[in-house]
Amino acid sequence: MTRVFLVGAGPGDEELITIKALKCIQQSDVILYDRLVNKEILKHAKKDCELVYCGKLPNYHTMKQETINQFLIKYAKNGKVVTRLKGGDPFIFGRGGEEAEALRMHQIPYEIVPGVSSGIAAAAYAGIPVTYRNLSESVAFVTGHRREGNDEENKWESLAKGIDTLAIYMGVGNLPYIQEQLIKHGRNRHTPVAIIQWGTTNVQKTVTGTLEDIYDRVVKEKVTNPSMIIVGEVVKLREQLSWYEELIAKYEQREAQIL
Repeated sequence: MTRVFLVGAGPGDEELITIKALKCIQQSDVILYDRLVNKEILKHAKKDCELVYCGKLPNYHTMKQETINQFLIKYAKNGKVVTRLKGGDPFIFGRGGEEAEALRMHQIPYEIVPGVSSGIAAAAYAGIPVTYRNLSESVAFVTGHRREGNDEENKWESLAKGIDTLAIYMGVGNLPYIQEQLIKHGRNRHTPVAIIQWGTTNVQKTVTGTLEDIYDRVVKEKVTNPSMIIVGEVVKLREQLSWYEELIAKYEQREAQIL
Protein backbone atom coordinates (compact mmCIF):
# COMPACT_ATOMS: atom_id res chain seq x y z
CA MET A 1 0.00 0.00 0.00
CA THR A 2 1.30 3.41 -0.96
CA ARG A 3 2.10 5.49 2.07
CA VAL A 4 3.50 8.67 0.52
CA PHE A 5 2.37 10.59 -2.57
CA LEU A 6 4.77 13.16 -4.01
CA VAL A 7 2.27 15.40 -5.74
CA GLY A 8 2.48 18.37 -8.09
CA ALA A 9 -0.21 20.93 -7.24
CA GLY A 10 0.17 22.87 -10.47
CA PRO A 11 1.24 26.45 -11.09
CA GLY A 12 -1.32 28.46 -9.12
CA ASP A 13 -4.73 28.24 -10.78
CA GLU A 14 -6.50 25.68 -8.59
CA GLU A 15 -8.34 24.27 -11.61
CA LEU A 16 -5.05 23.15 -13.16
CA ILE A 17 -4.53 20.45 -10.54
CA THR A 18 -4.97 16.90 -11.85
CA ILE A 19 -7.73 14.50 -10.86
CA LYS A 20 -5.16 12.06 -9.48
CA ALA A 21 -3.62 14.79 -7.32
CA LEU A 22 -7.04 15.62 -5.87
CA LYS A 23 -7.64 11.95 -5.04
CA CYS A 24 -4.32 11.86 -3.15
CA ILE A 25 -5.28 14.95 -1.16
CA GLN A 26 -8.72 13.58 -0.33
CA GLN A 27 -7.41 10.31 1.12
CA SER A 28 -4.45 11.72 3.05
CA ASP A 29 -4.07 11.79 6.83
CA VAL A 30 -1.21 14.30 6.58
CA ILE A 31 -0.37 16.90 3.92
CA LEU A 32 3.00 18.64 3.87
CA TYR A 33 2.61 21.63 1.56
CA ASP A 34 4.80 24.38 0.10
CA ARG A 35 4.41 28.17 0.03
CA LEU A 36 3.32 28.42 -3.61
CA VAL A 37 0.54 25.84 -3.33
CA ASN A 38 -2.86 27.49 -3.80
CA LYS A 39 -4.49 27.22 -0.35
CA GLU A 40 -7.91 26.64 -1.96
CA ILE A 41 -6.66 23.19 -2.93
CA LEU A 42 -6.25 22.27 0.73
CA LYS A 43 -10.01 22.59 1.22
CA HIS A 44 -10.33 19.22 -0.50
CA ALA A 45 -8.54 17.52 2.41
CA LYS A 46 -10.39 15.52 5.08
CA LYS A 47 -11.57 17.52 8.09
CA ASP A 48 -9.20 15.67 10.40
CA CYS A 49 -6.22 15.83 8.00
CA GLU A 50 -3.09 17.30 9.56
CA LEU A 51 -1.67 20.18 7.49
CA VAL A 52 2.05 20.85 7.82
CA TYR A 53 3.51 24.01 6.25
CA CYS A 54 6.94 23.53 4.68
CA GLY A 55 7.07 26.83 2.82
CA LYS A 56 10.31 28.38 1.65
CA LEU A 57 11.06 31.98 0.78
CA PRO A 58 14.11 33.14 -1.21
CA ASN A 59 17.08 33.06 1.20
CA TYR A 60 14.85 31.81 4.04
CA HIS A 61 13.81 28.22 4.63
CA THR A 62 10.95 27.63 7.04
CA MET A 63 11.84 23.93 7.06
CA LYS A 64 15.08 22.43 5.79
CA GLN A 65 14.91 19.67 3.20
CA GLU A 66 16.40 17.12 5.59
CA THR A 67 13.66 17.91 8.12
CA ILE A 68 10.95 17.50 5.48
CA ASN A 69 12.41 14.10 4.57
CA GLN A 70 12.35 13.08 8.23
CA PHE A 71 8.71 14.15 8.58
CA LEU A 72 7.69 12.10 5.54
CA ILE A 73 9.43 9.05 6.94
CA LYS A 74 8.05 9.51 10.46
CA TYR A 75 4.42 9.93 9.40
CA ALA A 76 4.60 7.02 6.94
CA LYS A 77 6.13 4.69 9.56
CA ASN A 78 3.31 5.67 11.92
CA GLY A 79 0.83 4.27 9.40
CA LYS A 80 -0.35 7.58 7.98
CA VAL A 81 -1.19 8.22 4.34
CA VAL A 82 0.93 11.25 3.44
CA THR A 83 0.80 13.71 0.56
CA ARG A 84 3.81 15.92 -0.08
CA LEU A 85 2.20 18.76 -2.02
CA LYS A 86 4.46 20.90 -4.17
CA GLY A 87 3.82 23.84 -6.45
CA GLY A 88 4.15 22.93 -10.13
CA ASP A 89 5.70 19.50 -10.69
CA PRO A 90 7.60 17.61 -7.96
CA PHE A 91 10.48 16.68 -10.27
CA ILE A 92 11.06 20.11 -11.85
CA PHE A 93 13.09 22.10 -9.33
CA GLY A 94 10.87 20.66 -6.60
CA ARG A 95 13.46 18.39 -4.95
CA GLY A 96 11.00 15.54 -5.28
CA GLY A 97 13.81 13.25 -6.39
CA GLU A 98 15.62 13.77 -3.09
CA GLU A 99 12.46 12.95 -1.15
CA ALA A 100 11.87 9.83 -3.22
CA GLU A 101 15.45 8.71 -2.50
CA ALA A 102 14.95 9.19 1.24
CA LEU A 103 11.73 7.17 1.17
CA ARG A 104 13.36 4.41 -0.88
CA MET A 105 16.20 4.14 1.62
CA HIS A 106 13.65 3.46 4.35
CA GLN A 107 11.64 1.05 2.15
CA ILE A 108 8.55 3.25 2.28
CA PRO A 109 6.17 2.80 -0.71
CA TYR A 110 5.57 6.02 -2.65
CA GLU A 111 4.05 7.32 -5.87
CA ILE A 112 4.98 10.30 -8.03
CA VAL A 113 2.05 12.39 -9.26
CA PRO A 114 3.24 14.85 -11.92
CA GLY A 115 1.86 18.39 -12.00
CA VAL A 116 1.61 21.21 -14.52
CA SER A 117 4.84 23.18 -14.28
CA SER A 118 4.87 26.98 -14.29
CA GLY A 119 7.52 26.96 -17.02
CA ILE A 120 4.79 25.85 -19.40
CA ALA A 121 1.64 27.15 -17.72
CA ALA A 122 2.71 30.70 -16.83
CA ALA A 123 3.99 31.17 -20.37
CA ALA A 124 0.73 29.84 -21.82
CA TYR A 125 -1.37 32.12 -19.61
CA ALA A 126 0.77 35.02 -20.83
CA GLY A 127 0.07 34.04 -24.45
CA ILE A 128 3.55 32.63 -25.07
CA PRO A 129 3.92 29.11 -26.53
CA VAL A 130 7.33 27.79 -25.47
CA THR A 131 7.59 25.91 -28.78
CA TYR A 132 6.39 27.16 -32.14
CA ARG A 133 7.13 26.00 -35.65
CA ASN A 134 10.02 27.92 -37.26
CA LEU A 135 10.58 29.97 -34.08
CA SER A 136 11.33 27.47 -31.33
CA GLU A 137 12.11 23.80 -31.74
CA SER A 138 13.78 23.42 -28.36
CA VAL A 139 13.07 24.58 -24.82
CA ALA A 140 15.13 24.26 -21.64
CA PHE A 141 14.00 24.49 -18.02
CA VAL A 142 16.71 26.35 -16.13
CA THR A 143 17.21 27.36 -12.50
CA GLY A 144 17.91 31.03 -11.99
CA HIS A 145 20.18 30.32 -9.04
CA ARG A 146 23.21 29.91 -11.27
CA ARG A 147 26.58 31.23 -10.10
CA GLU A 148 30.11 31.33 -11.40
CA GLY A 149 31.89 27.98 -11.26
CA ASN A 150 34.20 25.62 -13.06
CA ASP A 151 31.67 24.38 -15.60
CA GLU A 152 29.42 27.42 -15.78
CA GLU A 153 31.05 28.93 -18.86
CA ASN A 154 30.23 25.86 -20.97
CA LYS A 155 26.70 25.70 -19.60
CA TRP A 156 25.99 29.35 -20.35
CA GLU A 157 27.34 28.97 -23.88
CA SER A 158 25.04 25.99 -24.47
CA LEU A 159 22.05 27.91 -23.11
CA ALA A 160 22.86 31.04 -25.08
CA LYS A 161 23.52 29.39 -28.44
CA GLY A 162 21.96 25.93 -28.35
CA ILE A 163 18.41 26.40 -27.05
CA ASP A 164 15.64 28.38 -28.74
CA THR A 165 13.51 29.10 -25.65
CA LEU A 166 14.64 29.34 -22.03
CA ALA A 167 12.17 28.98 -19.17
CA ILE A 168 14.05 30.23 -16.12
CA TYR A 169 12.72 29.53 -12.64
CA MET A 170 13.54 31.56 -9.51
CA GLY A 171 15.65 34.00 -11.47
CA VAL A 172 14.33 37.52 -10.85
CA GLY A 173 16.76 38.18 -7.99
CA ASN A 174 19.61 37.05 -10.25
CA LEU A 175 18.39 38.75 -13.42
CA PRO A 176 21.37 41.08 -14.07
CA TYR A 177 23.76 38.09 -13.91
CA ILE A 178 21.52 36.06 -16.23
CA GLN A 179 21.39 38.94 -18.73
CA GLU A 180 25.14 39.39 -18.59
CA GLN A 181 25.94 35.71 -19.11
CA LEU A 182 23.53 35.13 -21.98
CA ILE A 183 24.77 38.20 -23.89
CA LYS A 184 28.40 37.41 -23.08
CA HIS A 185 28.03 33.89 -24.49
CA GLY A 186 26.41 34.86 -27.75
CA ARG A 187 22.70 35.51 -27.28
CA ASN A 188 21.54 38.58 -29.19
CA ARG A 189 20.96 41.45 -26.78
CA HIS A 190 17.69 42.21 -28.62
CA THR A 191 16.25 38.76 -27.87
CA PRO A 192 12.69 39.17 -26.50
CA VAL A 193 12.17 38.41 -22.81
CA ALA A 194 9.03 38.13 -20.67
CA ILE A 195 8.78 38.12 -16.89
CA ILE A 196 5.54 36.57 -15.63
CA GLN A 197 4.75 37.26 -11.97
CA TRP A 198 2.25 35.04 -10.12
CA GLY A 199 1.49 33.21 -13.36
CA THR A 200 -1.99 31.62 -13.79
CA THR A 201 -3.41 33.49 -10.76
CA ASN A 202 -5.83 36.41 -10.78
CA VAL A 203 -2.96 38.78 -9.98
CA GLN A 204 -0.77 37.64 -12.88
CA LYS A 205 1.41 40.41 -14.27
CA THR A 206 3.61 40.20 -17.38
CA VAL A 207 6.45 42.55 -18.27
CA THR A 208 8.21 42.24 -21.62
CA GLY A 209 11.42 43.68 -23.04
CA THR A 210 14.74 42.47 -24.40
CA LEU A 211 17.81 40.92 -22.85
CA GLU A 212 19.34 44.39 -22.90
CA ASP A 213 16.59 46.29 -21.06
CA ILE A 214 14.45 43.75 -19.18
CA TYR A 215 16.03 44.40 -15.78
CA ASP A 216 15.28 48.12 -16.00
CA ARG A 217 11.67 47.32 -16.88
CA VAL A 218 11.39 44.85 -13.98
CA VAL A 219 12.65 47.47 -11.54
CA LYS A 220 10.26 50.09 -12.94
CA GLU A 221 7.27 47.73 -12.69
CA LYS A 222 8.36 46.47 -9.24
CA VAL A 223 8.22 42.82 -10.29
CA THR A 224 9.41 40.30 -7.69
CA ASN A 225 9.31 36.55 -7.11
CA PRO A 226 7.53 34.29 -7.73
CA SER A 227 8.11 34.93 -11.42
CA MET A 228 9.00 32.96 -14.53
CA ILE A 229 11.48 34.32 -17.05
CA ILE A 230 10.91 33.35 -20.68
CA VAL A 231 13.72 34.12 -23.14
CA GLY A 232 13.29 33.64 -26.88
CA GLU A 233 11.62 34.75 -30.08
CA VAL A 234 8.34 33.13 -29.02
CA VAL A 235 7.81 36.04 -26.61
CA LYS A 236 6.84 38.14 -29.66
CA LEU A 237 3.74 35.98 -30.08
CA ARG A 238 2.29 37.47 -26.92
CA GLU A 239 1.21 40.50 -28.96
CA GLN A 240 -1.27 38.29 -30.86
CA LEU A 241 -1.98 35.53 -28.34
CA SER A 242 -2.33 37.32 -25.00
CA TRP A 243 -5.66 36.24 -23.49
CA TYR A 244 -5.63 35.68 -19.74
CA GLU A 245 -4.79 39.16 -18.47
CA GLU A 246 -7.33 40.58 -20.94
CA LEU A 247 -9.89 38.15 -19.51
CA ILE A 248 -9.13 39.33 -15.97
CA ALA A 249 -9.43 42.97 -17.03
CA LYS A 250 -12.84 42.37 -18.62
CA TYR A 251 -14.03 40.53 -15.51
CA GLU A 252 -12.90 43.38 -13.26
CA GLN A 253 -14.68 45.89 -15.50
CA ARG A 254 -17.92 43.93 -15.22
CA GLU A 255 -17.57 43.70 -11.44
CA ALA A 256 -16.96 47.45 -11.23
CA GLN A 257 -20.11 48.14 -13.30
CA ILE A 258 -22.19 45.90 -11.02
CA LEU A 259 -20.94 47.71 -7.93
